[in-house]
Amino acid sequence: MNATVQRQLPLEATGAEHSAHHAELHADLNRAHVRFINLGKTYQGQQGPVDALQNIDLAIQRGEIFGIIGRSGAGKSSLIRTINRLEQPSSGRVLIDQTDIGEFNEDKLVELRRRIGMIFQHFNLMSAKTVWQNVELPLKVAGVPKEQRQRKVTELLELVGLQDKHKAYPAQLSGGQKQRVGIARALVHDPAILLCDEATSALDPETTQSILGLLREINQRLGLTIILITHEMAVIRDICDRVVVLEQGRVVEQGPVWQVFGEPRHEVSKTLLAPLQHGVPEDLQSRIAAQPQHVGAAVVLDLHFTGETGVEPDLAALFGALGGRVSLLQGGVERIQGRALGHLLLSIADSPHSRDELLIRARKQAQHAEVVGYVV
Repeated sequence: MNATVQRQLPLEATGAEHSAHHAELHADLNRAHVRFINLGKTYQGQQGPVDALQNIDLAIQRGEIFGIIGRSGAGKSSLIRTINRLEQPSSGRVLIDQTDIGEFNEDKLVELRRRIGMIFQHFNLMSAKTVWQNVELPLKVAGVPKEQRQRKVTELLELVGLQDKHKAYPAQLSGGQKQRVGIARALVHDPAILLCDEATSALDPETTQSILGLLREINQRLGLTIILITHEMAVIRDICDRVVVLEQGRVVEQGPVWQVFGEPRHEVSKTLLAPLQHGVPEDLQSRIAAQPQHVGAAVVLDLHFTGETGVEPDLAALFGALGGRVSLLQGGVERIQGRALGHLLLSIADSPHSRDELLIRARKQAQHAEVVGYVV
């Protein structure tokens, strides 16, 4: 599949009038906080030009947590760095609040970058400075008066839960604490947008959950638009509202997280999601045959729930519809954005219904169902 798979929820329309400069923007995109229009980025490599980004067309809404995911080299970092003009696009435009930032001079770029915070995978803290000094530094560079600096740093260290570590040096902190310092530092200029470049990749699972919880709290409390890139689908699942999948510099799939996770359509999306899927264990696989080995062999059904209906699976209705003895071999259901997603691997023995009838009945209860074999 080469075409982009696009499944976005309808975006909020606006009745505001816009200048002719922005007339090409569709009405329902006019309130997008960040907008990429036919964006391209080409680097000059040893073997010739390399297209890192091609024809990127995206709208990120104000206040949402937007995820960008893809394999290594897919163009994630190049894309996110065009938002604060650390990367200059080779073609196309980047609009923030309907303003083309490609037209900014150096003074306007400085102002823009103060409105856009950024946190990094490896924290980028100054080892010779304390927690307080690391957070305060951008304010000193900007010439903010001392009293205002003290007030702001105190407020931010309290927000990230490090008020008792203000005199500590980075070497005395855990990875999660270092990232909290990085988050506080990114917020010193009260940004409207927060960029996260693999912000949890260097952290253990427990610390990752702590940092994701903090980012969610910041998003809700401060109303920030958060744009994060990651190779971890679990991070996208746990925090993002919408997600875009990149492959070789192109958008190949996008949509609400529950939709992409519930029914990924592009092969890249399926590959990235594979670590979160539970394959059939070897011992169980050895018991499943393609054809029935004896009369009355139990049929094995694989049922998928994509969250499309917005209704939780009704197991009583399902088992009743299938009839006979229904056993759960493997599977589970999780909730993403208030929708139930998952799959169940069932064996059905002594059912009064034929294989084809079982499939028909199963498909009335689940979004997808297939017979994968028979239990030996």
